[in-house]
Amino acid sequence: MELIEKERRRLLQSAARAFGLSGVIIAAVCLSLPGVVDPDVLPSVLILLAGQAGSLVMVGRSGHLGWVALTIVLGCGALALAQLPWGQSTSLALSTSLAPLGAAGLGAVGMVLSESTGRWLLWAGGTLVSSLLVATAGPTSAFFSTSAIATLAGWVITLIIGLWVTVGVQRAVRRIENIGRAHHLERQASETEAQRRQSARLLHDTVLATLTLLAHSGVGVTAAALREQAGEDARLLRQLRLGSTPMPQFSGVYSLEPVAETPLGTTLESVKQRFLRMGLSVRWHGSGQVLLPSDVLDAFLLALAECLENVRRHAGVDEADVTITQGDDVLRAVVTDAGVGFDPSEVAAERLGFTESVVARLHDVGGNARVFSTPGAGTTVILEVPR
Repeated sequence: MELIEKERRRLLQSAARAFGLSGVIIAAVCLSLPGVVDPDVLPSVLILLAGQAGSLVMVGRSGHLGWVALTIVLGCGALALAQLPWGQSTSLALSTSLAPLGAAGLGAVGMVLSESTGRWLLWAGGTLVSSLLVATAGPTSAFFSTSAIATLAGWVITLIIGLWVTVGVQRAVRRIENIGRAHHLERQASETEAQRRQSARLLHDTVLATLTLLAHSGVGVTAAALREQAGEDARLLRQLRLGSTPMPQFSGVYSLEPVAETPLGTTLESVKQRFLRMGLSVRWHGSGQVLLPSDVLDAFLLALAECLENVRRHAGVDEADVTITQGDDVLRAVVTDAGVGFDPSEVAAERLGFTESVVARLHDVGGNARVFSTPGAGTTVILEVPR
């Protein structure tokens, strides 16, 4: 969206430069005709017009407000200088020659003055001064002369063009954002439904089939085969709990990647994707490309997943940060959120979720866990396991 906004500014700047330069060139040609401007004054007027043309070129390149102000100052200076000596050079030919300069050469900057209050004030000042200067060049010095009205119209029209482009682009950006959000929600719903169906098929092919055999006392199946099948099912459930997606080889059999040989960073990505599907965006920081013993890796990832599940359920936010650091003998994960927080001392003793699923699990492999939280200030959990 930022790119669209940048292109909008570039379009208006380029249009202002082209329109303004055309007005300056036409005015320079008209003022150079014999008898329109005092010959002694004409060189100075042309120098100012050349400076104005240069500032318009810079308006098209940078759009800095200083170049816009310089364009207005030089243009108004040329309008005033062309009328020297005052009261003697006013004529219909002079006012007609100055009209392109006021309407286009100066009015063009109205395209880039439609964004803020400060720019509107500069537009109003430029409009008033240039219209008055063009009006005084006429034989009647009437503000409602054709040249003065043309100058005023040029400023108004360019401002309207700038506003129209700005509003149109903003409306288009909002619609693009709405389409993007709708697409994201639809894709997320499709992925969730596909995951649900995959999980249902997987459980039907494995765990439920094993439970059915057990319910019928394993009729027709040896005890060794039942133990082997139950072991495969346990490994499968463990992979699912860690966020992996086992791939089916054929009915009832799924390929399982040995976790003990998996880099931690790869497994963390699986955990991240799992919670993203459930609506929690996890930002990872630090390096996770290390290997851990299978039992330590299991405890670490399951404790980490439980912390993220607590964020998803209780923190009231949809984002969390996980920072992974490693020393010579310790791997550390810091889970933080900016949610509602809580007072750890007020957690009831009978609530064993964090105590058993995180603290006790890490203690079993020689690790530990600490939690820091304050109501209204978010929660930080530090997990440590030996390498």
